[in-house]
Amino acid sequence: MPIRINLDVMLARRKIKSYELAAKIGITPQNLSILKTGKARAIRMETLAAICRHLQCQPADILEYIEEGGEEDEEKD
Repeated sequence: MPIRINLDVMLARRKIKSYELAAKIGITPQNLSILKTGKARAIRMETLAAICRHLQCQPADILEYIEEGGEEDEEKD
């Protein structure tokens, strides 16, 4: 997937444990872990907003677009 989740980086920068953030934003630690590992297929905007509010960051600090492939992918379009 071309979207990389950098939530673990932001947690480390803010010195906050995953379970602490999960409790503050009202989701289960398991769901936060799924998001953190990049296994999530979607994220609710209110969840993203809560993460950004508690970590005092922007969505771009957490989500990153990574170009896949290169010329091969462009030829398929």
